[in-house]
Amino acid sequence: MGCKKTPGLVKRGGVWHIDKAIKGYGRLCESCGTSRLQEAERYLTARLQEIRNAAIYGVRPTRTFAAAAAKYLDENLHKRSIVRDKLDLDTLMPFVGNLELRQVHMGTLQPFIQHRQRSVSDGTINRSLAVARRVLNLAARSWRDEHGLSWLETAPLIQMRPDNNARQPYPLSWAEQRLLFSELPGHLARMALFKVNTGTRDREVCSLRWDWEVAIPELDTSVFVIPGKHVKNKGDRLVVLNSVARSVVDEARGRHPEYVFTYQGRPIDRIGNTGWKCAREAAAACYKDELGMACPDGFRRVRVHDLKHTFGRRLRAVGVSFEDRQDLLGHKSSRVTTHYSGAELQNLIAAAERVCVKNSRKTPAVTLIRTASSA
Repeated sequence: MGCKKTPGLVKRGGVWHIDKAIKGYGRLCESCGTSRLQEAERYLTARLQEIRNAAIYGVRPTRTFAAAAAKYLDENLHKRSIVRDKLDLDTLMPFVGNLELRQVHMGTLQPFIQHRQRSVSDGTINRSLAVARRVLNLAARSWRDEHGLSWLETAPLIQMRPDNNARQPYPLSWAEQRLLFSELPGHLARMALFKVNTGTRDREVCSLRWDWEVAIPELDTSVFVIPGKHVKNKGDRLVVLNSVARSVVDEARGRHPEYVFTYQGRPIDRIGNTGWKCAREAAAACYKDELGMACPDGFRRVRVHDLKHTFGRRLRAVGVSFEDRQDLLGHKSSRVTTHYSGAELQNLIAAAERVCVKNSRKTPAVTLIRTASSA
C-alpha cells in the first residue's frame, strides 16, 4: 500500500503544491518547492502554524528581504528610478536577500558595505543603502498582511556613509557664465541661458513644448506649465519667464512646430553631452587668461545642474523670499504652484527679473552668446 497523502497537497508538474481552504483565512495556494512528499508535508505544517500564530497570537510570518524587495519593485514600476533601484537591490541580494526582514540592519549590512568599498564610492553605496532603508520602512509602516499585521515590527536605523568626495554645487559668477557660454555651440548656449534664468532642470528644458505655453494677456507675457510626468516631483511645473528667458523663447519661436529647443530639426536628449563637456574644457583652459586667476576645480567639472543652483543663488542674493524661490525653482511645497492670480504672477515675474541685471555698473546680466550654427 502507498503512503496516505496529506489533505491539501496536490502534485503538479512533479512539484507538490498547497491547495487548502482554511477557516477564517481563506484558501492557501502556493508551491512547496519540492518533489518529495515528506518535505512538502513539513512545509505545509509550518505554513499552517504560521497562519495560526498570526491569527491567534499576532506573530508575524517569516518573510525574507528578497520577498520584500520583490514587492517593492512590483509596486513601483511607475518610478523613473526603478531600473536604478533594481540594480541596487541586485547588489544587496547576495548579502541580505535570504535573511529575514528583522535580521537586516547595519550589522548584517556591513559585509555588503565592506565588499562595495573596494570598487565604488561611498555615494554609490549610499544609494543602495537608501533603497534598502526604503524597503524596510515600507515593510514596517505601510505593508499589511491578511491579518492586519505589518511585515516588520520596527524598521532599523540605516545610516548613510559620510561621502567626503560628494560633488558640491558650483554656482557660476557672471564672468564664469560669460566664459562658459561663449564656448558652447549655439543650440546648447540658448538652452543654458534659458536654464540659468528659469531654474529649470535638464529634462524640463529638453522636453519643453510650445503647447505648454500659456498666454497671460493682462500682463502681456506668457508662462509655461510643464505636465507632472516630465517633472521630477511629478507635480505640474510653472515656468516664469524674465526678459532674458523671454528673449530666448522668442528667438526660438517658429523653428520647430512642437519643441522649443531642437538641433537640426530634432529634439535634444540632454544638455550635458559631448558639446557641453568640450566647451567646459575649452573654458577651463583659457580661464586664467580671461579672468586673471587659476581655474577652480569646481569650474573644470561644472555640471548642467549647476545652472539651476546659479539661478537659486542669484535669487537669494537679491533678496527674493524663500517662498518665491521655491516657486521659481519648481521645488515641491504645500502650495498649488500652477494656479496664481495675476498679481501673484506679476510678483514672481518681477522676482525673476531681478537677476537679469548684474549687481555692477559695468556689465549687464545678459550674457552674449557667440554666433554659431543652430537648431
